[in-house]
Amino acid sequence: MIRLDNLGVTYQDGTVALQNISLEFTEGEFTVILGSSGAGKSTLLRCINFLTYPTSGQVISQTLGVLNHPKILRKHRQRTGMIFQQHQLIPRQTALKNVLIGRLAYHSTLRSFFPLPKKDQYIALNCLARVGLLEKALTPVNSLSGGQQQRVGIARALAQQPRFLLADEPVASLDPNTAHQVLSNLRQICQEDGIGTLVSLHQIDLALDYADRIIGLANGTIVFDGSSSDIRPEQLAKIYQVSSP
Repeated sequence: MIRLDNLGVTYQDGTVALQNISLEFTEGEFTVILGSSGAGKSTLLRCINFLTYPTSGQVISQTLGVLNHPKILRKHRQRTGMIFQQHQLIPRQTALKNVLIGRLAYHSTLRSFFPLPKKDQYIALNCLARVGLLEKALTPVNSLSGGQQQRVGIARALAQQPRFLLADEPVASLDPNTAHQVLSNLRQICQEDGIGTLVSLHQIDLALDYADRIIGLANGTIVFDGSSSDIRPEQLAKIYQVSSP
């Protein structure tokens, strides 16, 4: 579905954020990235939809090929949903209007100034229903709890009808119970729809509970890539660069 070929990112100050990252992501696989702060987790996520541009290597889509042209990149972004840690919602707008933002990529800039077609509204309402918030469709999001706001963010990403989904620390600001609810809901939907998903987390227990696959990053390089059942204390020690117990 998505392949990274020797991907690297070096910032203007000379900081190497990623080096020689080669990975492949498949349909329906729920992958979690683990690593300490500064390991490169967010940079890796942002490279896949080019919010951060790689300085070396390639991002390759199974259907679009090498992502090296603005028109191809626009189609790739249309098919790639993004969930943020801080939700990135419009506070005074309703949940429905926020979710409809996920449909804008399918319309011209001029068309986006007018109410979107009923088809788009139906898609948005269905996405809210799938995250358990249909009854909150007309509620301003600043009246919702943190967990509900994150579910609106998930619904907005789903409204794009993506084939791949990126989530950058999506439950970092939530309490443990709500974090489990959000990740469980997200994983179930992605499995049902065959959406490949890449999630960065800092909670090891959540990664072990929900990941089909765990990728460990340290200093911008891959130090572990395997199933959650294969990870051991010595691998976690390598990921977080601490002494093994």
